[in-house]
Amino acid sequence: MRSDEKIYLLLAPLVLYILFFFLSPFGSAFKLAFFNDSGKFTLDYIVKTIKDVRFYSALKYTVLFVVTIIPLQLVTAFVIALYITRRGSSWLMFIVSIPLAISDLAAGLIFLSVFSESGFLNSFLYSLGLIKRPIYFLSYQNTWFLFLAVVLAEHWRATSIVLLILVAGLQMIEKDFHEAARIFGAGFIKEIYFVTLPLLKPSIQSALIIRTIFAFQMFAVVLALAGDMIPVLSGEAFFWYSLYRNPHIASVYALIIILISVFFTFVYLRVMRQEL
Repeated sequence: MRSDEKIYLLLAPLVLYILFFFLSPFGSAFKLAFFNDSGKFTLDYIVKTIKDVRFYSALKYTVLFVVTIIPLQLVTAFVIALYITRRGSSWLMFIVSIPLAISDLAAGLIFLSVFSESGFLNSFLYSLGLIKRPIYFLSYQNTWFLFLAVVLAEHWRATSIVLLILVAGLQMIEKDFHEAARIFGAGFIKEIYFVTLPLLKPSIQSALIIRTIFAFQMFAVVLALAGDMIPVLSGEAFFWYSLYRNPHIASVYALIIILISVFFTFVYLRVMRQEL
């Protein structure tokens, strides 16, 4: 077998994966979004989606979640990754990675048990004598706390994804670079800024792309903690498909999520591109 044939053989699983799990569903969603049941091209579903009373709120909250959660997770994961690689704390890596085994719905239910009327937080405050009656943290009157609860739950659940990528990137950086920086008098901050971060840029780029794509698909955590009080794009796609029985509008929401994810990916690739 020739070398070029071996390359094609190695690429075949990836091509098949993209074909069946991305291009085929994307084609189906595109058809449902732009063609009616009789097969005629139409923009009615796009117009109806834009005029939906929950569309702009879902778009606003989805973007707010992304721009809040992603930087917070990146900073947290970077600090922990630095500590793990410098101290060799494998036990800490194990503990922080535990949430990877927990589904997003389970994470939402865990934090629901903390912030609900009879949850752990109210019980703890009552045992200290700080409150005489339960505080309704998760209510339509506390939208800001609903938002905060979702951020905390998603930060706890998914930061380990970013952490694993950054730890792998830090371990690939040769120690000679850090030793040379110290010899030339660089302090800890300058070493991080001028040595670690530039060499870690490919890993940061990968972590941002992967985590941003997953963040735009966030739904179960929001559903468990906020119900429909905080709409998100993926949640609206689910509701239109399962509750309202309209796969056309649901497909429009899915395409919007894909387009926004592609846009953010393009921005990451442009802003953090590597000079050859």
